[in-house]
Amino acid sequence: MKILITAGPTREYIDDVRFLSNASSGRMGYSLAAAALARGHQVELVTGPVEQPAPAGCAVHRIETTDQLRQRCLELFPECDGVIATAAVCDYRPKERITGKITKTGRPITLELTETSDVLAELGGQKGHRWVVGFALESQDPRNNAMRKLRMKNCNCIVLNDTSAIGSLTNTVEVLSPEAETIALFKGTKEEVADRLLGLIETSIVKPGL
Repeated sequence: MKILITAGPTREYIDDVRFLSNASSGRMGYSLAAAALARGHQVELVTGPVEQPAPAGCAVHRIETTDQLRQRCLELFPECDGVIATAAVCDYRPKERITGKITKTGRPITLELTETSDVLAELGGQKGHRWVVGFALESQDPRNNAMRKLRMKNCNCIVLNDTSAIGSLTNTVEVLSPEAETIALFKGTKEEVADRLLGLIETSIVKPGL
């Protein structure tokens, strides 16, 4: 298979030097890319800014903003068999980006924010014969919020984890079906979780749809 994997954070710039973002390390997405390569798949890795090197053997597409993520994914998805979306997309961006650098004046400033594109929902809306696996990082009402995301984004399944996963070497995830059933529970290093999740995709997500 050829798999599209998104990883890492996106950035939304306030001015030419400051931006909104999050603490995603990209480790889960990079671990999934490595696991997919080890299982003989092709990988298109669309990655935000992270410190770790990409796994050898995958095609790497580096982006910063959510719009750049959207554009690259829409270009790549038609040639892929499915997508695993682990990228921690910045949900809001400044309504206007300031040219140059904002100078301190000793007074408060107000930022007006607007929502960024829902990249996974757009991919899910045009998936056709392809499969879509989403990730949900939740801290409040996790299952209901994860199921809402699954349905809004037309996912085949969604991987639920919590904020303890950010920057961690380990992860604990629950994989939920469109019927709100628990397909699997995985716990371990992110590399171990990634390999088990790829195995689940191969046996329970891909084959039933062929």
